[in-house]
Amino acid sequence: MLQKVSILLILILFSRICAAQHHSAIPNGYKLLWADEFEEGNKPNPEFWSYENGFVRNEELQWYQSENAIIQNGNLRILGKKESVKNDRFNPESNNWKESREFAEYTSASINTRGKFDFQFGILEVKAKIDTSMGMWPAIWTLGIEKGWPSNGEIDVMEYYLVDQKPAILANAAWKGATSYVSWDSEKIPFSKFLKKDPKWAEKFHVWKMEWTTDFIKIYLDDELLNTISLSETKNPDGFNPFHQPHYILLNLAIGGNGGDPSVTTFPRKYEVDYVRVYQKK
Repeated sequence: MLQKVSILLILILFSRICAAQHHSAIPNGYKLLWADEFEEGNKPNPEFWSYENGFVRNEELQWYQSENAIIQNGNLRILGKKESVKNDRFNPESNNWKESREFAEYTSASINTRGKFDFQFGILEVKAKIDTSMGMWPAIWTLGIEKGWPSNGEIDVMEYYLVDQKPAILANAAWKGATSYVSWDSEKIPFSKFLKKDPKWAEKFHVWKMEWTTDFIKIYLDDELLNTISLSETKNPDGFNPFHQPHYILLNLAIGGNGGDPSVTTFPRKYEVDYVRVYQKK
């Protein structure tokens, strides 16, 4: 009997330790504003998330569709697949890349909180395991709710793709340029740096964090500061600062484009997100 009680106590203690690890501590001086732990149902919560559909940006190869975003084992899984999809906007006489392709040869998913949740200032924290295979372009990012791109402002908390044909992790912000169409504040960290620390880095979950105040944006990976963006430098030519307005969240796995040639990669691929949390100061 005593042995059974001891085993039961150990199991209870283990479950509490696991729960404490899963629900990390709220940053000092902050409160939890919004979160999705991806623990219920088999699809992203429609109260929080919407989908992009079809060919969307950057002349990427994937066809975005809702079928490729699922919830399994407490994680969001965005699946990249090699499969042919008929382009319902196909027009052989069009010069628009979204219409001139008769078929997409790859599928994936892109979800966002536009019109359902946005926030201005605070801390965004995302725990994710990214797919670093050739051709993959996973991202965690935000866009401002007012104005078109890039005047609305873009924050890339995480992008992974090829820079000078070598894998890199990026931490960026973009806004309307004065002398060019878009201005960037970008840090491109060679992926080899992370592999030197841990050869199994890509097999594990990592925490990306964006700290956002009226004065700066700081982007971290596993508590290592990757980029600091001064918001005194980010005004559009009309004086509007796109990072002094609410932003919404996007999670997606692109294929091709900056990600490289996916033809050498076996499919399906998988980009996993354990949680998305937003904190604001009390």
